[in-house]
Amino acid sequence: MINTTNQTDSAKRRSELVRSPESIVFSGDGEPQSPESIIERLNSLLAAGDLHPDAYSLGGSVEEFERRMADELGKEAAIWMPTGTLANQLALRRHSGTNARVVLQEQSHIYQDEGDALARLSGLNAIPLAKDKPYFTATELQEALHRSVTGRVLNPVGAVSIESPVRRQAGQVVPWGEIQSITQLCKKMGIPVHLDGARLYMMSASTGIGIKEYSELFDSVYVSTWKYFGSPFGAILAGTSEFIEGMFHDRRMFGGGLPSGYMATALSLNGMDGFVDRFGESLDKSKALFAILNKLPGIGIHQFEHGSNVFELRLGDEIDTDQFVESLLDFKIVIPWLKSEWPLPLLHVNSSMLRQTNDEIVKAFSSVLTAHS
Repeated sequence: MINTTNQTDSAKRRSELVRSPESIVFSGDGEPQSPESIIERLNSLLAAGDLHPDAYSLGGSVEEFERRMADELGKEAAIWMPTGTLANQLALRRHSGTNARVVLQEQSHIYQDEGDALARLSGLNAIPLAKDKPYFTATELQEALHRSVTGRVLNPVGAVSIESPVRRQAGQVVPWGEIQSITQLCKKMGIPVHLDGARLYMMSASTGIGIKEYSELFDSVYVSTWKYFGSPFGAILAGTSEFIEGMFHDRRMFGGGLPSGYMATALSLNGMDGFVDRFGESLDKSKALFAILNKLPGIGIHQFEHGSNVFELRLGDEIDTDQFVESLLDFKIVIPWLKSEWPLPLLHVNSSMLRQTNDEIVKAFSSVLTAHS
């Protein structure tokens, strides 16, 4: 019989630790935010005169953030969206025009997590490739494009979308050479390519390839602004001035013209300051830490071949993984484990890594390991 009381107590404790500014939280890509931390940051922004109201997501801090992100991505223009789903949908809708097919990864957020919105809202048909894999190759794409125009009825592809890193594949990235080959092929065939770069900054830090280098290969780029810039919600969509021109009408038509977005974008602007350096420091620290942990008996931290900031925790058969993860809470180390999404616990590296020294973290793992051996 399942002890629901213990499960509830554990979940409550875990939630409290996630909100603690002293905890290491191996979840998400940015420093964990709490209601208290967000209010504190907003008060600081207000005191500094850095909260500039907008009008239905036009002007103010929203426009400031759009300009800064366009510059960060090396694009002519950018528009803020309340969600990444909306950014993806409006980008592919505009790119495709009357060519109603969109090629994407079978494991992508657009295909798996956006409720068939391409078909339901825009009359676009998703063509998924690379089933249960992080990415498709340029060769596989070329074959799909060929099939679309050689059948008994022509069904030309209007756009190609690439998600990288791929959340459902433990944050694995599409290799740089493959991205180059795919985008070159699409450019040759006159097909626009959209980057679902929700975690673009994680990919860039992990591969050493610049944000602008990735961005310039794509006709449009979406970046999440809540996953790591410390905003409660938001996304950015960037492209040419022609592509972004009038996009606010589409945003409003789809219910995304919020009466007020300045607090979210002001928090994003604030969260961007120093983020690249903090995340880079966290990633470097994690590599040193994992090298030490891998020397402990019964513990293995696995780096994926095309990984980003996500690593797999592998424990010896004699160790109860659930109990091990639970015991780490005593040392203010939180490792969420969504068994429905991945068979082993995943360690998401973020700037909460900087809250404890590597020696302290190693001591915690060693203590728990001894207790469960």
